[in-house]
Amino acid sequence: MVNKRVPDWLNSSLWSPSPDPSPDGDPSSPSSNSKHHHSTAVNDSQTHPPIPLPPPVVLRPDPPTKPAPPVNDSPRRDGNGQTATSSPSSSWSTSTSILSAEEVSRQAQLLVELSKKVVTMHDVRRLVSMGIPDGSAVRPTLWKLLLGYLPSDRGSWPSELAKKRSQYRHFKDELLMNPAEVTRRLEKLNLSNDEPRCESRGPLSRSEVTHGEHPLSLGKLSIWNQFFQDTEIIEQIDRDVQRTHPDLPFFSADSPFAKSNREALRSTLIVFAKLNPGIRYVQGMNEILAPLFYVFRNDTDDENAAHAEADTFFCFVELLSGFRDHFCQQLDNSVVGIRSTISKLSQLLREHDEELWRHLEITCKVNPQFYAFRWITLLLTQEFDFSDCLHIWDTLLSDLEGPQETLLRICCAMLILVRRRLLAGDFTSNLKLLQNYPATNINHLLYVANKLRIHPSS
Repeated sequence: MVNKRVPDWLNSSLWSPSPDPSPDGDPSSPSSNSKHHHSTAVNDSQTHPPIPLPPPVVLRPDPPTKPAPPVNDSPRRDGNGQTATSSPSSSWSTSTSILSAEEVSRQAQLLVELSKKVVTMHDVRRLVSMGIPDGSAVRPTLWKLLLGYLPSDRGSWPSELAKKRSQYRHFKDELLMNPAEVTRRLEKLNLSNDEPRCESRGPLSRSEVTHGEHPLSLGKLSIWNQFFQDTEIIEQIDRDVQRTHPDLPFFSADSPFAKSNREALRSTLIVFAKLNPGIRYVQGMNEILAPLFYVFRNDTDDENAAHAEADTFFCFVELLSGFRDHFCQQLDNSVVGIRSTISKLSQLLREHDEELWRHLEITCKVNPQFYAFRWITLLLTQEFDFSDCLHIWDTLLSDLEGPQETLLRICCAMLILVRRRLLAGDFTSNLKLLQNYPATNINHLLYVANKLRIHPSS
């Protein structure tokens, strides 16, 4: 059988130079001082929330390097507007570069779209797919729009946000309460409803303590039994939250600000687990939650930043709705499970580069599950620097086809970009390479992934 020829566009000299060691930086970098000040709002009616305008001079830091340099605390505001000590800027390079003319133009177009009374989502998706310019401060709003958290009608944003944030507060009040507090409230309610009978304020007699309120009850509806069942999951969440991005002081520092960020991740994951008993919590969900919270917590609008936890919860639910079957072990072997998705990646590689596919899976016996499981389930959050992941997510969230198809194309592009090294390697070297993917130019990677859409097969 004759192997498919590598597409001509992949043989272009464009792919020959080594990747740019300094890819675009993260526009949401916590080292940017402009992130802690309000931008000038677009003049509109009071029913429309303000849209941040770009600062007069837009600078962008390079992405953090690994390992992170020593921490030097710098002032940072928490959700209440108080100064908290954090050091996210310590892991970011101080070198900067000016936005290109193309990026300035795209930034202006995005601001125009977000200033409309009814946002045109088709145009927003098209612009975001080309990349959100650094320093424009609109990524939080754009992600909320792309995930369906905000409607296209700007006039309804204040009421929608108030309703969702109130709903999340209610979830926390109901789901994060200790059973002892629930029991005390029930006792207080019973006393107020039956005041004439209550001649004493002593402890309840055994006959008055219901089965569901007893700490030793094993009943399915017992609040104490459910509390003890949740303990194991909460302990796993605590461990994972503590390990979330140890290279980013935003999450890992000992400052009050970083501790409040970890607590927000913890609360969000616990609420999600209790509201979704079919999935509950699966290790790795914290890595998907982190980029969302990071972006929303760094919103230049103080009110939005203060409600980052609530906004993150609903956007996390929406994002995970397209991938939740990957976290359900009972569905692993089904058509919607993770193994089926990995098979789609294998087939995609075979369609675009059969020589590479044959070398990896037939000659070297490298099972795609050995490397693609983490790529897919964690949405590439562990393969690249954090700032690069944000740029990748811009593309994932903006695709009208949905994030999964785009994710598979990006994964396929990752394989194609290192094809020469893979074709020259054996099982051990190839597996090591793919489990520790080398640094690459993210714009270059996304360009190749888009080419796979333009050229379905060759």
